Amino acid sequence: MPERAGKRSSAREGAVTTGCVLLLVLVADVAAALLVAILLAARGLGRMDAGSGRTATGVPPVDWTPVVGFGALALTVGVTALVLLRIGDRVVGAVQLTLCGLLALHALGSWP
Repeated sequence: MPERAGKRSSAREGAVTTGCVLLLVLVADVAAALLVAILLAARGLGRMDAGSGRTATGVPPVDWTPVVGFGALALTVGVTALVLLRIGDRVVGAVQLTLCGLLALHALGSWP
């Protein structure tokens, strides 16, 4: 009988630990996505203000915001995918890795 109680307690602790890690992964992904959205919105507002009443005198400066933003988001998603694969959640980890690849391709596509 004591063996069954030990196994049940261990399984419950494992489930709680996995749930906490999944929650942290979700929070990290949401925070990175919000950061990218804020950076891209600020870039758009800056372009709107700079375009009023100014004439183009030369080549505009290189805008690295999309590359850095989507690269950071891809890095965050990749790290969380590795964490998910490490704790044994292979399906969600594989989906995260696929999303990481797509974000990395998007970041490379917006390279100036």
